[in-house]
Amino acid sequence: MAQAGAVLPRVDLAQYLQDFPEEFVERYSRLIPDFADFLKVTGTASRKTIRVNTLKATKQEVVDWLGDLGPEALPWWDLAFGIRDVEGIGKRLGHFLGLFYIQDAASMIPPLVLDPKPEETVLDLAAAPGSKTTQISAMMQNTGLLIANDSSSRRVRGLVGNVDRAGCLNVAVCRMDGNRIGRLLENSCDRVLVDAPCTCEGTIRKSHQVLNRWSVSAIQRFSRLQNGLIVSGFRALRPGGLMVYSTCTIAPEENEGVVTYLLSKFPNAFVLPIELPGFVMRPALDTWKGESFPEPVRHCRRILPQDNDTEGFFLALIRKGDAEAG
Repeated sequence: MAQAGAVLPRVDLAQYLQDFPEEFVERYSRLIPDFADFLKVTGTASRKTIRVNTLKATKQEVVDWLGDLGPEALPWWDLAFGIRDVEGIGKRLGHFLGLFYIQDAASMIPPLVLDPKPEETVLDLAAAPGSKTTQISAMMQNTGLLIANDSSSRRVRGLVGNVDRAGCLNVAVCRMDGNRIGRLLENSCDRVLVDAPCTCEGTIRKSHQVLNRWSVSAIQRFSRLQNGLIVSGFRALRPGGLMVYSTCTIAPEENEGVVTYLLSKFPNAFVLPIELPGFVMRPALDTWKGESFPEPVRHCRRILPQDNDTEGFFLALIRKGDAEAG
């Protein structure tokens, strides 16, 4: 299901499979119909992409800054560009000044689906290192209030640095357990992003260390954490507000399973369809290991690396209805 015209790399699959835990291969060869294509593309780095930071520069100014890297506009968003991958791009003056942000294309999708508006109150519940926070801030045109939260002091320091470099003036950074912030902000946010910590299976192209840390027990541990975070994010949402739940993993327990958990707790949670013309996304699973997911979960979307030359992601768009009705 790779994007039309995409050329998959040549990879010796027999040799390459030795890098993968046997249980990983057994699980995902059943989940991904074109598993051989998945393996081929994860043996290569994803295309280098950047996002124009409209708080500091115009699209044309950034294209001029990066002219020697052959910036190529991507078809699904006019502020996303593919560039040649060269050493030291992060040390260029334009990056230091915050004119653009180096960001995998799939990582740009959750804020686009969330679609924040100027003057709104938005919560980014697990915000560090700040790629999506700074994107949301720019989409809000530096107005309203964007609460960027993370539970780690170390990660918050990096978040603050990226927010400052991008010139985001509408961002309030805080450090709090994501499970608690929903109670504090109950029914107060127009939009919420829960880009949850996960097993990062979708980022194998970036680092094969992901495979060294991979286990089914880690999936189960993260899914319990994610259950708490998605509930907390939903509590912070006002009636009628929208929440995006996203991960960079493939595991159904961390994706469809977490959305199913939310639906079981809140009858006023409604999963909405997701579309982004020009970007290939696959429907969510309807079953996994004998468990059937509720029909609305099919509205969620999966992003696989071989379809758009990106990392892997999962997305759910959820609307909060009134307590009694949608």
